Amino acid sequence: MMEDLTLETLPKAFSLLANEIREIKVILQERRPEAYPEKDELLTVNDAAKFLHLSIPTIYGLIHKGDLPVMKRSKRCYFSRIELLDYIKQGRKKTLSEINGEVDNYLSKQKKGGKK
Repeated sequence: MMEDLTLETLPKAFSLLANEIREIKVILQERRPEAYPEKDELLTVNDAAKFLHLSIPTIYGLIHKGDLPVMKRSKRCYFSRIELLDYIKQGRKKTLSEINGEVDNYLSKQKKGGKK
């Protein structure tokens, strides 16, 4: 197709190239969604409760304890969707193999440093 590129065929070639680039972007986004940061949005208490699958009183309890990242303006509370995702991820428990790997790493560092 590109061998016979002329001034007349240039618009069509450019259009085909643009379409192929769009398709490549879609494929890359599907394979590596973490490469494209999520858009942040503000959530209300009701939105946060739905997002976290918690009751509204539980949300207020977590706010009161200081466990939930919140922004307050007047008497309203707002949440960052990304901060709520980070909050959820902080509660992730490590697998047994991850814990064993950390122990092995710690012990190997202790052996290299000698006994103190």
